[in-house]
Amino acid sequence: MRGRLRMGLVSALVAGALAGPGAGVADAAAPTPPTLPAMSAATLGERYAANQGAIAEAAGLARDTGHTARAEHLARMADPGRNFLSFDGRAGRVRAVEVLGDLAGADRIAVVVPGSDSDLDHYDTRGDKPYSTPAGGARALHDEIRLQDPTARVAVIAWLGYSPPRTISLDVLTTGRADHGARELRRLVAGLHTVAPAAQVSLLCHSYGSVVCGRAVSRIDIADLAVFGSPGLGVDDRDELATGARVWAGRGGADWIDLVPNVSIPFFDTTVGFGADPTGHDFGAREFVAGAGGHSDYLRPGGPALYNLALIARGRAAEVTHA
Repeated sequence: MRGRLRMGLVSALVAGALAGPGAGVADAAAPTPPTLPAMSAATLGERYAANQGAIAEAAGLARDTGHTARAEHLARMADPGRNFLSFDGRAGRVRAVEVLGDLAGADRIAVVVPGSDSDLDHYDTRGDKPYSTPAGGARALHDEIRLQDPTARVAVIAWLGYSPPRTISLDVLTTGRADHGARELRRLVAGLHTVAPAAQVSLLCHSYGSVVCGRAVSRIDIADLAVFGSPGLGVDDRDELATGARVWAGRGGADWIDLVPNVSIPFFDTTVGFGADPTGHDFGAREFVAGAGGHSDYLRPGGPALYNLALIARGRAAEVTHA
């Protein structure tokens, strides 16, 4: 029965993708991003200021062209208390990379990599689950880290640094978006090591974001890779990731991702599926307790998944509770 449900879900996703996207609201106009200096501890202030100005300008353009909801979202992002390493609001090129905490002074840096359906209009809010958004999840993680240890020198990055696929699309079943995202993620991690050379970096990767991380991890220097709600990393086991990082995996008890088959199926000129389940015993990852929540609940404040992910971000491997 479970096998039929899984294959039925794949069939529905493929059928929805082939039917094409539904009608949507036209994209808001956005300015060309500012020219930014190379990443370093000395240039962070300049980058933050330039991106704040770009976001404010994008909010004004959205408002002037009748995109009220987008303008409101961007106005929140342009708050002077927020810091962005990069921003691009143009259609098809959307990027928003936000820093929480003191990046240059950090001992540990956690990069939160979001999955499908992440975009500017859902960067901060999504219904009654703000923690399921790129920025909201990063804030929840940062708050949990400070709750566990107010003295911890951990910076958190909300990384909307690639174009995530829609949940109902063929892209969400293939690695095309992930390959591009992996290149951008590798570039980010290299920049982080320039800003804070002594800091250890962790990748915390949700859903399709774990596919991105799986494609990037063999060519970057990180201490921990934690995936949650993952459809697979594109490999059959942990060794194929070719990383010296600790590899963690968690899955909520009510996460529908469990119905997605862990397969790789040839489909026209691409491959559908991402291989083995990273929470499976034979995969070789360290499985952490993720609670009974659903696919959008991993970074819910007060939940066991967030508690363990904060420990991983802090480098407190021995204190993580195991499934």
